Amino acid sequence: MKNNINIQNKKARFEYELLDTYTAGIQLSGTEIKSIRNGKASILEAYCVFDDGEVWIRNMHITAYENGSFYNHTPRAQRKLLLNRKVKGNALVPLKMFLSDKGWAKLNIACAKGKKIHDKRQDLKEKDDKRDMERAMKRF
Repeated sequence: MKNNINIQNKKARFEYELLDTYTAGIQLSGTEIKSIRNGKASILEAYCVFDDGEVWIRNMHITAYENGSFYNHTPRAQRKLLLNRKVKGNALVPLKMFLSDKGWAKLNIACAKGKKIHDKRQDLKEKDDKRDMERAMKRF
């Protein structure tokens, strides 16, 4: 089973300095995985928290399954992450959601430290310089 589901949080790399990345499974119900396979999920506003030794993702939006009945899920429910390692850090930021080769929903998360404004400016400057160099190389 090979699906090209690739739901990303592009703001995370701009807002945070990523220290370590981990891959975690997500505990989902039947209609949630069906919506994810249809590409109806978003992790832009999501964040991870520790609660009683478990890691949970909050504010992740999974649209209600259109063919679901009254057994449908809540779109912004708190969902448990399944990790094998201890995670230490300042913030846990979801980076990317994907389906594994077996069809399991997986989430890449990172231990991150918030960037300062001058760090963000430096990243934007490097991005602009790289784009200018690519434009100059195309001319020749």
